[in-house]
Amino acid sequence: MPSIFEKINTLINANMHALVDRALEGNSIKVMDEYIRQVERNLEALEDSAATVGGTVRTLKRKYEDFANAAEKLDRDIDTLILKGKDDLAAAAQAELNTKQELAQEYYEQWQAQEQQYQRMLDMRLKLEGRLTTIKQERERLRALIELAETKKVMTKTVKSLDDLADTGDAEITSLTEQIRARLDREDARLEMATRTIGDQIEEAVGVGEVERQLEERRRRLLSGSE
Repeated sequence: MPSIFEKINTLINANMHALVDRALEGNSIKVMDEYIRQVERNLEALEDSAATVGGTVRTLKRKYEDFANAAEKLDRDIDTLILKGKDDLAAAAQAELNTKQELAQEYYEQWQAQEQQYQRMLDMRLKLEGRLTTIKQERERLRALIELAETKKVMTKTVKSLDDLADTGDAEITSLTEQIRARLDREDARLEMATRTIGDQIEEAVGVGEVERQLEERRRRLLSGSE
C-alpha cells in the first residue's frame, strides 16, 4: 500500500497537461475535480504528519541542548576536582561525562535526521499547495473553454487535447487554449525550481548544524583550558 509520501509525490509530479487533455477528451472537468479532492485529502494528512514531526524536532533539540549543557558543566567540574586532588570523584564524574556526551551526540544525530524530514515535509506541502492553486484556477478556465467550444460547435470526438483545440481555427478558442498551456508550463517550471532550491537548503542547513556543533566543542575546550 503506497505511503502518504508516495501518494503526495505522485500528486506533485502529476502531468498537468495530460490532466487537462483527459478532461477535454471526456468533455468534462470531473477528472480535475477528482485530482483536487485527492490533493486536499492528502494535504490534510501531510499537515498532521508534519505537525507531529515538527514537535519531535523540538523535543530532540531540547534534549540535545540539555545534555550538552550538562556535559559542559561537568567537564569544568572535573578540572576543579582534579586540581583539588579528589581523583576518585573526578573519575566518577568523568564516567558520567562520557555517558552525557554520548547521549548528547545521539540526540543531536536524531534531531538532525528529523529536521531534514520535517523540512522535506514542509517543502512537499508548499509544492502541493501550489499544484492545488494552479489546478483550481485552470479548472475554471478549462470549464469556460469547453463551454465556449460547445457553443461554437467545435467540440467533437476528435478533440482530445489542447493541441487539437488550438488547431480548430477559432481565434478566441486558440487564445484561451494558449493561455492555459502557458500557465501550465510556468507551473511546471516553478515546481522544477522549487525542487532544486529545497535540496540546496537542506544541504546548507545540515552543514551549518555540523559547523555549529564543531564550534561548540572547540569553545568548550578553550574555556576549560583557560580555567
